[in-house]
Amino acid sequence: MLTLIQARRGSSRLPDKVSLDLCGQPLLLRQVERVRRAQLAGRVAVITTTDPADDALIDLCRTHRIEVFRGSPADLLDRHYQAALHFEENEVVVKIPSDCPLIDPAVIDRVIGVYRATAGQYDYVSNLHPATYPDGNDVEVMAFGALKTAWREAARPLEREHTTPFFWENPDRFRLANVVWEAGFDYSMSHRFTIDYPQDYEFIKAVYNALYPSNPAFGLTDILSLLQRKPGIFALNQSLAGVNWYRNHLEELKTVDASQTRTS
Repeated sequence: MLTLIQARRGSSRLPDKVSLDLCGQPLLLRQVERVRRAQLAGRVAVITTTDPADDALIDLCRTHRIEVFRGSPADLLDRHYQAALHFEENEVVVKIPSDCPLIDPAVIDRVIGVYRATAGQYDYVSNLHPATYPDGNDVEVMAFGALKTAWREAARPLEREHTTPFFWENPDRFRLANVVWEAGFDYSMSHRFTIDYPQDYEFIKAVYNALYPSNPAFGLTDILSLLQRKPGIFALNQSLAGVNWYRNHLEELKTVDASQTRTS
């Protein structure tokens, strides 16, 4: 099992967001810390780009003894595939983006657990199609063979940039499974735990400042409880709830519609 956290310093909306401070450490380190708490994550590595600006991430990872690989800046599908080859993983690859510093390790374990419990039945298991967890708990598990097929055949720019659309856009070719939130809720459009804008950083920083010092292993339930007690924190990035990359590709995607993204 190889879990890959994709990260880069370049970001037009929030430059170098992976280096922003969360309780005394860069955001990327805090996310790696959370992913490593997942019992089923296996080998955890950061995959960054060949852009010279990302040399700093290489240094950061090496200083903190985090395995790291660098690949294509724009072709994320190629970066994941080449990383799997680099780390000699020919069975299962887990994809987690670096804009999820509040990801719950228990959610990671649940998605991977479904893949493992149904060994051989699915090529791709995620909690995103459709999503039900708060945005920022993204976990995608794929068989290496399926990843290789996608790497070889995916041609559309969005399929290369976002790594996995080739799977869920071709349900006739791949065996797919989706994991829904066991609590029975759908907070995917109402609760935003991801980071892409300055307001997101203010929200995530406030959550860390409130929870991390006394409980570094805080999880989804702890965050939701905090937001009930402190609605001012919840409001910090509420104006962005439901915003995601789908909104720019609705005319191209066959399996995603406007109910899964905010379009304005």
